[in-house]
Amino acid sequence: QVQLVESGGGLVQPGGSLRLSCAASGFALDMSRINWFRQAPGKKREGVACISSDGTRYYADSVKGRFTMFRDNAKKTVYLQMNGLKVEDTAVYYCATVPCFNPDLFGSWGQGTQVTVSS
Repeated sequence: QVQLVESGGGLVQPGGSLRLSCAASGFALDMSRINWFRQAPGKKREGVACISSDGTRYYADSVKGRFTMFRDNAKKTVYLQMNGLKVEDTAVYYCATVPCFNPDLFGSWGQGTQVTVSS
């Protein structure tokens, strides 16, 4: 059975960095698409970054140049390196196996990890 477990969230000041991790099990991560989504209070869930099954990376315009998504197939873990964090990046971050940036389609989700950017 597919399991996704996020970690690495926390409180950081504007301009700071965090690295989120998503430990995957129950499927072949190296051959699968996987996303990072986020959801802020009162807002819709939005796609942040995705690695498609062929390894192509996609990023939301709001995070391009600041966030980098990569995976370690040996560790079966996906990461989201977040630099230059802004207050508006505050949200719960989820990894998911849904089609890239399509949260309403079928897939598995982790429980989320909270990222708070505040001075």
